[in-house]
Amino acid sequence: MSKSFKTNPQLIVLISDLKAKTRENEAAIWRDIALRLEKPKRNWAEANLSKLERYAKDGETIIVPGKVLAAGSITKKITVAAYSFSDAAAAGITAAGGKTMTIKELMEANPKGSGVRIMR
Repeated sequence: MSKSFKTNPQLIVLISDLKAKTRENEAAIWRDIALRLEKPKRNWAEANLSKLERYAKDGETIIVPGKVLAAGSITKKITVAAYSFSDAAAAGITAAGGKTMTIKELMEANPKGSGVRIMR
């Protein structure tokens, strides 16, 4: 069986940046996210709003190495970083008073990755 390689140039750059940030700041969370994004897309995390509502605490920062989907509802004010969001999920998070951002934006804002939880 032949090995497949990532062809999305933005994803390749993001993975490279995550690994570089790990070496710079000795923050293992960014390496963990990079390794998860290197896996096939069918194995990426998919988190629904109901899952975020159930497991996240108010005011917490969550990272989803995959896509956030809109099933369910959310009432907590949380910051969510993900590779991608469905339009309805992003609207639901901001309507609840939360904030959405890309993984790269979170990495720049919090280089050490402190206080960030990974949701899979």
